[in-house]
Amino acid sequence: MSIPQVPPSSHAPVSGNPFQDPKKTLDWSRSDIERKWGFHGGRFTNPGKLMSMVLGVLLTAAFYAVIVVMQQRWPDTHWFAAMFLERGPCPYPTMLLFFWALALLWVKWRKFILQRRALGLHIMPQEPEFVLTPETAREVRDRMCMMVDNPHHFVLFNRIDLALANLHNIGHTADVAAILKVQAENDEAQVASSYGIVQGFMWGIPVLGFIGTVLGLSQAIGAFTDTLTAGGDLAAIRASLKTVTGGLSTAFETTLVALVCAFILQLLVSFMQALESQFLDDCNDVCSKHVAGKLRLQST
Repeated sequence: MSIPQVPPSSHAPVSGNPFQDPKKTLDWSRSDIERKWGFHGGRFTNPGKLMSMVLGVLLTAAFYAVIVVMQQRWPDTHWFAAMFLERGPCPYPTMLLFFWALALLWVKWRKFILQRRALGLHIMPQEPEFVLTPETAREVRDRMCMMVDNPHHFVLFNRIDLALANLHNIGHTADVAAILKVQAENDEAQVASSYGIVQGFMWGIPVLGFIGTVLGLSQAIGAFTDTLTAGGDLAAIRASLKTVTGGLSTAFETTLVALVCAFILQLLVSFMQALESQFLDDCNDVCSKHVAGKLRLQST
């Protein structure tokens, strides 16, 4: 069975049927969030480092600007601003890593939305009698290239195109299912590795909090030693006790900020992983039903 060919034309009517309308429905080079902003686009849902780092730095600067303004306009919020401004050096890299991770997850989410749009396109003929053969495989690949700018920029289309290319070039229908399975495993590994940087930040943020705790406790212990050596001088005791309490505040509040940031990131990562896992399952269903399910030995 052959797919009806449509001559390419920029003035072709939009019929809503992807097998009659040659208009590109998905354009990765124009729709990918990193490409739109002039950055190198990461593969599939893998966010690039440069754009997310720039966003992380800008968000961190904006956050501290808001903290300073809030402290100046509403003095009652000094206790909150002090956790980020008066607790030693650790809160600054903690918040930078936190907002960098948020930027990575946001970029990843936008790229994920683009990838999911591929599930709404029907690149295979919907007729029940349609079968995949080495001849029709080439026509399906041509149709897919007419619908998207590059199939290899999309998880679903890349998987299908690799399988159909093998079918068209070699002609062994038995190899198609094996290729789909191997590519599905590769896609799962790709998605898992795309969380590497965020998971590294989630590990580093609590470590920064613990470093702040050690620094704060060291400051408090040193000040307490001064208190013991102050003897009966009440003014010296009072001054040293202020340093002790300040050190304890640094010790506990830096850890508090770090743990809260890590907890928020863990929730967001778990949510994104669940979405991507469901997306990969949907891709597997499409490949099983519309590709592997259409394989038949051509009758002679």
